[in-house]
Amino acid sequence: MTVIQQRRGRKIMMTPGELDEFLTSQRTCRVATVSADGTPHVSALWFAWDGTSLWLYSVVRSRRWAQLCRDPRVAVVVDSGEEYDQLRGVELSGRVEFVGEVPRTGELCAELDTAETLFARKNFGLDEMPHDGRHAWARLTPDKIVSWDFRKLGPA
Repeated sequence: MTVIQQRRGRKIMMTPGELDEFLTSQRTCRVATVSADGTPHVSALWFAWDGTSLWLYSVVRSRRWAQLCRDPRVAVVVDSGEEYDQLRGVELSGRVEFVGEVPRTGELCAELDTAETLFARKNFGLDEMPHDGRHAWARLTPDKIVSWDFRKLGPA
């Protein structure tokens, strides 16, 4: 994973610890995929962050999933804040890899143990991931991360 040294906005860039805390605490991301004709498509999705990779749990019969299967390039934004001086967020980009069976039915898959535990606790308050046979996992280990935290600017 590469956290690029941002030329503009270096003073608002998150530290690695701030980045981990932010991605661990947030629930919803916006996933940008590319359609066959090059048109971008953005959709909201819950995710889990394991400190290295962003785990996306998507419906396999969705437009998003079909586009990722055709072209695994993706950009994901996680952000928060309402007022200008409270805006913060992260953009992660790279290529996804599919992990586990498609759709996910709960077969043993050691590679998914951490992601499913994190996701189930954060989003469902459970220790085990419920499987509905409609979703599957895509892992984004980002090539590039850009972050911002406008709270670092101080009072205007």
